[in-house]
Amino acid sequence: MTQKEIKKFYDTHYRRLFNASYRIVGNGADAEEIMHDTLLRFLQMEDPPAEPAQVSAWLIRTCIRRSIDRLRVIKRERIFKDSYEEPESLSAEESTEIALSTKKEVKRVKEALETMKDPYRLVLTLSLFEGMDYQEIAQITGQKEVTIRSQVSRGKATLLKILQQ
Repeated sequence: MTQKEIKKFYDTHYRRLFNASYRIVGNGADAEEIMHDTLLRFLQMEDPPAEPAQVSAWLIRTCIRRSIDRLRVIKRERIFKDSYEEPESLSAEESTEIALSTKKEVKRVKEALETMKDPYRLVLTLSLFEGMDYQEIAQITGQKEVTIRSQVSRGKATLLKILQQ
């Protein structure tokens, strides 16, 4: 690919990948790193998919998987730090980033999602914002489709309660 083609490819896909990753990891710097890593992995592939739909699907699946992996690393780091740090040093917390959307309702939903536990937040993000069906979410997360349906249903009920407060 030429520089011009790479720039066009980047401009076409970066926003969707960043948003998908940000909704999962909740941190702009991590989301940007994951987005760049995903794009680089695709550009370095020896035999990339030819169809635009396949390219987009590969990119979003890879980005989501990398985001989930990053959540696991963050969780392990948090557990490790909690077991070795003094209680006084735990008082500093990272502030959340401003939502990218300007619509009030979407912002409220995103904020409510951030307060939810990981399995519900993840499946709702993939279902509501990424438009994935239960089967796709099950493939990405490695869980059964029935489990995903249950988590989406419970997550929606929890989200509704949060939004009504």
